[in-house]
Amino acid sequence: MTVATGIIATMSIPAFALQEGGQSAAFGPSAEDTMKKAQAQSVEVAGGVAASAVSRDVATATSQQELDSKKAAAAAAAAAEAARQRAAVSFANYAAYSGPSVSDFLANPPYPSFSLSQVFSVAQQYIGTPYVYGGSTPAGFDCSGYVMYVYAQFGISLPHSVSGQAARGKRISIQDAQPGDIVIMPGHDGFYAGNGNIMDAPDSGRSISIRPIWTSDFYIVRLGI
Repeated sequence: MTVATGIIATMSIPAFALQEGGQSAAFGPSAEDTMKKAQAQSVEVAGGVAASAVSRDVATATSQQELDSKKAAAAAAAAAEAARQRAAVSFANYAAYSGPSVSDFLANPPYPSFSLSQVFSVAQQYIGTPYVYGGSTPAGFDCSGYVMYVYAQFGISLPHSVSGQAARGKRISIQDAQPGDIVIMPGHDGFYAGNGNIMDAPDSGRSISIRPIWTSDFYIVRLGI
């Protein structure tokens, strides 16, 4: 009897839960159901709005030749800057030189007795001296300034130019050349060092050294005879 009463009570619960209209208070329409039953909506866009243009990025690649060219240009620029800095240092040292000059030697030559072997020996003392454009002292030489400075120590006055020094000497054959003679090239000169070599002040960034004569366009002149 008790079980029957419980069943009847359970079956009667939904009847009490129903609201007017036949909907359950606990399970009424959700907000989502309400939106589904709403009227259709529309969005208007103003006529002044323009569609965005769409573009694609274009990928490019640098060729190996361009990379090599840029690398070579950077290396050349670095070398030029290093040479410029060396030249600046050499010139600063040159300006500070206070030793004997060409005119001092001509007034009182330390080697009044001339000999080619002695000329070459004196010239060798300046190996390693840096090149300085227009230089004519042990702080820095250009090619003709070097020759002029050495020969001044023997009382021989020379102009500070390749052509002028060539004109002061007597031209001889390469077979007769001795260390101490002068090698004349277009726009350049130095001391003959024997065995086809020249001892000279080369150019900016380098220093006096002995090296092979690199051209056939040269001749030899001898001074002091």
